[in-house]
Amino acid sequence: MHRRRHYEMDMCSGSLLPKIIRFTLPLVLTGVLQLLYNAADVVVVGQFAGEEALAAVGSTGALINLIVNVFMGLGVGASVVISRAYGARDYQSVHKGVHTAVLVAAVGGVLVGVIGFFAARPLLKLMDSPDNVIDGATLYMQIYFIGMPANMLYTFGASILRAVGDTKRPLYYLSIAGVINVVLNLFLVIVCHLSVAGVAIATVVSQIVSMVLVIICLIRTDGAIHLDLRKLRIHGKCLLEILRVGLPAGLQGSLFSISNVLIQSAVNSFGSTVMAGNAAASNLEGFIYTSMNAVYQADMTFASANYGAGAYRRVRKTLWLCQGTVTVVGLGLGMIFLALGSPLLSIYNTNPDVIHYGLIRMAIICPTYFLCGNMDTMVGQLRGMGYSILPMIVSLTGACLLRIVWIYTFFAANPTLDTLYISYPISWGATLLIHMLCYFFADRKLARRFAAAAQ
Repeated sequence: MHRRRHYEMDMCSGSLLPKIIRFTLPLVLTGVLQLLYNAADVVVVGQFAGEEALAAVGSTGALINLIVNVFMGLGVGASVVISRAYGARDYQSVHKGVHTAVLVAAVGGVLVGVIGFFAARPLLKLMDSPDNVIDGATLYMQIYFIGMPANMLYTFGASILRAVGDTKRPLYYLSIAGVINVVLNLFLVIVCHLSVAGVAIATVVSQIVSMVLVIICLIRTDGAIHLDLRKLRIHGKCLLEILRVGLPAGLQGSLFSISNVLIQSAVNSFGSTVMAGNAAASNLEGFIYTSMNAVYQADMTFASANYGAGAYRRVRKTLWLCQGTVTVVGLGLGMIFLALGSPLLSIYNTNPDVIHYGLIRMAIICPTYFLCGNMDTMVGQLRGMGYSILPMIVSLTGACLLRIVWIYTFFAANPTLDTLYISYPISWGATLLIHMLCYFFADRKLARRFAAAAQ
């Protein structure tokens, strides 16, 4: 019989809200720390290497996500599959899921790294990156993708730990790696004058450190998620389940990034000063997003575990607790960041024009960002309930396609930053409504399934 370890969490019994909060808080701290370390890249180049370096680093995010999200989605699939097996107390399937996921991460990391390295410059050209930015952006992306295998292994390893309720140890490992990242940032940019290359090298080194720590953790763990490198292999049935859940999630993320790439391309058309303001504001908004994303991950993990355990009422209750939480978090943080917009943006760059353009974006995004959190939480619930293709189709239609249509119609007719940025809350609200309709359909179907099983 499996003995529950201290780092594991029983998600299928007891009061839900305290456990959701206990699960979510370390995830929020992990995400915030990760963003602080990423922000260190942007802040250091913005303050010590200039506006063009800031634009170069800041303009790569959407493009990087476009390339890596398919395999990152498989990490979501691994977490759902392992969490569901853990909730059902099928520890043999947990064991197979762990070893399949780690091998998929290693192979996927190498593949994505090679693609990203060679595709960086051609894709940046397609995005109309300005001549004074494209060289730095290309260099940053190529160095970043060299570290992709480490990045992928850490992401999958952390997903495995979260699947059994352990959100604390990834936080510890990221804290160590992040300190190394910040120190190297300052040394390589200020002392060695490596500018964009310096922050990219620091990022890769920190990713390697976090990867080593999480792999050692899984090897030394003696519970259901113990990793034995000699037993690494692809288990066919497990891989199919990971692909069934993760591939639509990854495709959704990558195709979703197409709309963000198009928006970034539109931002690029306004020049490097607007690009710098957009990059700084986007980086600040990331702190709100990662806090909401922690609630999405909690919803997906708890829904998956209780689905595996056959606890229908807890699956439903998980959604509404998480929706309430993500609304409070998103709306509260959004208004705080908007109120402190000018001083926060000045951390990245003191140019008044950069701050002005950053505030234009924040004035539209921050008060409405909670809609994005609501939308994502609905997606997490549907994935936890076994639906993967449905939320992908809805998200791509309601958000991705709507934004693309908006860019080529409303923005083309009135090419201002306000017209461009308003596409975000409109797409979030529309997609949220469609997801809610899909959830009520799925919820009724699930209720009938559990009722039939009980009889």
